[in-house]
Amino acid sequence: MLKIPLKILEKPGNTSRNGNKKMKLQTPYYLIDEKKLLENMKKISYIRKMSGAKFVLALKCFSTWCVFDLMSEYMDGTTSSSLYEAKLGYEKFGKEVHAYSVAYPKEEITELKKFADKIIFNSVSQLNEFYPLVKNKNLGLRINPKISYSHFDLADPARKYSRLGVCDKKEILQNLDKINGAMFHFNCENEDVDNLEKSLAYIGKNYKELLEKINWVSFGGGIYFTKKGYDVKKFCKILKEFSQKHNVQIYLEPGESSITMSAKLVTTVLDVVKNEKDIAVVDSSIEAHMLDLLTYHTPAKMKVFKNAKYEYIVAGRSCLAGDIFGTYKFGKKIKPGDTVEFEDAAGYSMVKMNWFNGLPMPAIVVKRLNGKTEVIRKFTYKDFVNNLGNAGN
Repeated sequence: MLKIPLKILEKPGNTSRNGNKKMKLQTPYYLIDEKKLLENMKKISYIRKMSGAKFVLALKCFSTWCVFDLMSEYMDGTTSSSLYEAKLGYEKFGKEVHAYSVAYPKEEITELKKFADKIIFNSVSQLNEFYPLVKNKNLGLRINPKISYSHFDLADPARKYSRLGVCDKKEILQNLDKINGAMFHFNCENEDVDNLEKSLAYIGKNYKELLEKINWVSFGGGIYFTKKGYDVKKFCKILKEFSQKHNVQIYLEPGESSITMSAKLVTTVLDVVKNEKDIAVVDSSIEAHMLDLLTYHTPAKMKVFKNAKYEYIVAGRSCLAGDIFGTYKFGKKIKPGDTVEFEDAAGYSMVKMNWFNGLPMPAIVVKRLNGKTEVIRKFTYKDFVNNLGNAGN
């Protein structure tokens, strides 16, 4: 891994000084700001204190472990969706390791039982299949409560015919002797605290017999408690009351809410073309570098400019016709060489970046709490070649 400490982050193409050495910071790159990340961590710390809930980072959303030292001071561990994520959490984050998968192969269970603190099964069939191997571990079962909150059917955990979690209450109760906890992951970007309150009341009422027998319950991720204006005090009250009423330890698995607005994708304009509208083409790609936005048909976020009157479609440089970041207004005319920054670029971007069109992956850059900037990782042609084969052959 390439680590290059820099004092000042300059515009792309300009040089930064590190002692007597000059270096270029080439776009595109993801810029993680630890001060902004710390704001989310402090909010998590407050909620932990006031509600008694524990927080485990959802690695499926954010796995950039160069900032795990900071995050681990404020969170209780990690939760995963695969063996690789679980091992990353164990090796790089520490603390509790929660392992979950929609379906486990036997070899993964054999490996996970060596280091996972909690193993959560998605089905009763897999719980029964692997119980003899992991019966001495702290086990959980994912429940589908048939209620959910999501703006997108694609991400709705309780959508019709969902394979995520157990629906049959009778089947759940018949296997209570095998589990210590349960996971109800039923939210996606839920910014409505009143909705969450009603949902937890529903779970408390309809799964009372389950809750009486278990020690912990996870309400998964997808609760947008770091969104501006979210009623954090009421959120804490709801969690604390549920925990005390049912005598269970609550876990939350934030992904987006742990890294909200903590990173940017920094790009450079390569060309400006016109087809009825002005189109600025940058040296990045939404298909390759912000895939989650393309999947959900949502535009990338950008800072609003004062007195903005020049409108541009900002597009990526891949061959995909729909490789579009969005339409934005700027305070000046855009020209090649200008910098364009996309906000809130941490969640589901770095974990999903890919080699589509052979475009260079963005470097990963961190601005530390002390103001110093480090290039944590640069990707090269060798990485591209090794992605689908062995460069030595």
